Amino acid sequence: MSFEVMLRQLGAGFGQTFLIFILTLVFSLPLGMVVYFGRVSKFKPVSWLVKVYISIMRGTPLMLQLLVWYFGPYYLWGMNIGGYKLTAILLGCSLNYAAYFAEIYRSGIESMPNGQYEAAQVLGYNKAQTFIRIILPQVVKIVLPSVTNEVITLVKDTSLVYSLSYIEMFAVAKQIAAAQTTVMPFFIAGVFYYIFNYAVAGVMELLEKKLNYYR
Repeated sequence: MSFEVMLRQLGAGFGQTFLIFILTLVFSLPLGMVVYFGRVSKFKPVSWLVKVYISIMRGTPLMLQLLVWYFGPYYLWGMNIGGYKLTAILLGCSLNYAAYFAEIYRSGIESMPNGQYEAAQVLGYNKAQTFIRIILPQVVKIVLPSVTNEVITLVKDTSLVYSLSYIEMFAVAKQIAAAQTTVMPFFIAGVFYYIFNYAVAGVMELLEKKLNYYR
């Protein structure tokens, strides 16, 4: 196999890697905020259930969660899982990362001094207005480095979906390496991952600089 053909096939696999990455972020970032509100809910059963969910998501391997989401419906209900693979991947990745994002949000929000809330109350803001207009913009700046770390980890974790035989970049590299008995596909895939992570880190750094006025 020529280098150009190998590069083209890996590029096609990277398209699937990028799709999983983007959709996971789209679902997990807002879901993390919902999980945070459940985590700090004054209604104890909800708070307890969310704590258990976060504990399970953080305490078990993502690959295991993906396998459960994919094969679970078949073994439990006999569901046809033929076209369910991408859905299982997005469920597994999104729910896993939402748990991490929820804890990141919680650390940022709880670091806000009480004076911020008192000042907002004096200005006549209600709780929702205080959170959206005063607290949230500052929290975004505080948690951005931690979110960046999780986003970079997500780029690498997309390779775990090969365990479900989903054809993304790492799975393509593995297939080519086995067929051609060469490590070159893994090297090229590593370059793809590095460039992608470098680009993600650059975008997040630019965003962080734009938010410097919150200092």
